[in-house]
Amino acid sequence: MFRPSHSLTVSNAKLALEAGLRAIASGETEIDLGDVVAVDSAAVATLLAWQCAALNRGTLLHFSSLPSNLESLIDLYGVSDLLSPATHPILADASNTPHH
Repeated sequence: MFRPSHSLTVSNAKLALEAGLRAIASGETEIDLGDVVAVDSAAVATLLAWQCAALNRGTLLHFSSLPSNLESLIDLYGVSDLLSPATHPILADASNTPHH
């Protein structure tokens, strides 16, 4: 399980993105955000990029322990379905697509 640091903002989003992408490339399918306290719109963009990377690998990414301030941003931007693909039929179907 990958756990980003306490901050996921524009000031460290690139480093966090890269670390998460490495974890996903290594087979991680869960990101625990329980330690994250400070967020901004870059956090939402980072989570979307991680989910996209997982989907490109043919897997679904699960985000756990989302802090309430991050949940609020996700709701504000209207991307909760994209970050919870198991509840989104198009993305859930993508995980069942055979990859050759």
